[in-house]
Amino acid sequence: MKILVINCGSSSLKYQLIDMNGEKVLCKGNCERVGMVGSFITHTVDGENWKEETAFPTHTEAFAKVVEMMISGDGAVVKDISEIGAIGHRVVQGAERFNCSVKVTETVIDVIEEIAPLAPVHNMAHVQGLRSARKVFGTDLPQVVVFDTTFHGTMPSKAYMFAIPYEFYEKYSIRKYGFHGTSHRYVSMQAAKHLGKNIADLKIITCHLGNGSSIAAVDGGKCVDTSMGLTPLGGLMMGTRCGDIDPSVVCYLSEITGLNGNDMSDMLNKKSGFLGVSGISSDNRDIETAVAEGDKRAKLAHDMFPYQVKKFVGSYAAVMGGVDVVVFTGGIGENASRVRATVCENMEFIGIKVDDDKNNVRCSDFNDVSSDDARVKTYVIATNEELMIARDTLEIIQSEK
Repeated sequence: MKILVINCGSSSLKYQLIDMNGEKVLCKGNCERVGMVGSFITHTVDGENWKEETAFPTHTEAFAKVVEMMISGDGAVVKDISEIGAIGHRVVQGAERFNCSVKVTETVIDVIEEIAPLAPVHNMAHVQGLRSARKVFGTDLPQVVVFDTTFHGTMPSKAYMFAIPYEFYEKYSIRKYGFHGTSHRYVSMQAAKHLGKNIADLKIITCHLGNGSSIAAVDGGKCVDTSMGLTPLGGLMMGTRCGDIDPSVVCYLSEITGLNGNDMSDMLNKKSGFLGVSGISSDNRDIETAVAEGDKRAKLAHDMFPYQVKKFVGSYAAVMGGVDVVVFTGGIGENASRVRATVCENMEFIGIKVDDDKNNVRCSDFNDVSSDDARVKTYVIATNEELMIARDTLEIIQSEK
């Protein structure tokens, strides 16, 4: 079966077509600037790219263009959309309404829209994508939604509750949900596979580090804690997000600057993190370049990030009563050897020790960077959220036959 995997943003539509017979990516691409001037599509097959400027007033036109690119021209990979057996969609927030991946119905879409206030930018984009996909592909083609939050649904209440009046949880579902769940699930499963052990017997800490970053404590294959909170703003400092801060900072800033509401949210989500501290960039690569040139604020951001990661790794080892494997994934986790080395420095007391030579070797999918005498394995694993979404989609479609 060929499965089309979709990840809709407010102004983008990322896609991959995966042949589940061998789990081969047939094509992938991105429609950018949807609803904006200068929109275009980039379509990739076997490393070759086709880029075309096309008007995308809505996601519906973007989906139609994706179909066109897949079935015609030099980048065609199927003869007709009838070859596509199902569509799998990534949805960020499922709240407590969804504890597993589900088949798309109008009711499901309505609920995703209903809980959108918990992730307004993400969920409303997903709703647009879901409705546009049904319009372009028809309602007979089975579609499945896979939620970022469901992997974290196994957290105990002591981990996901905030110490605020309980009525806010009862009335408004204010609690920690966690995100990047599909990535944490994939790399934890891959870690167990590479270790040659049953995941049920392992304590794993997964570090998804990129422009958005989160860490998860995975005990016996189940998430018991994670760094992001009600929204993706919590936890670690990130490219433009502040991560965890004293709530009084928000109140004080509001009082002295007049920032509030959307303006405050915009500052914390889009102008903080690496960008806010360094004043240079939200990209870790730019930060490292600036550090090499002697920039002090870049050096501060450069030092803060791995320090925060280290704190979460240590606390999650304490929560689980030990750790067998630490996994680094995501753009920074997979590519920034300096970050990995700094996080793991002086962690021998809990068994974590990285070999510098191994750590400095770039790899495409997997690298064991542990020292030979380390009690805890440290792996670098390339994440593959699209494949996990495709696998969930296939499982749900086959279960109905």
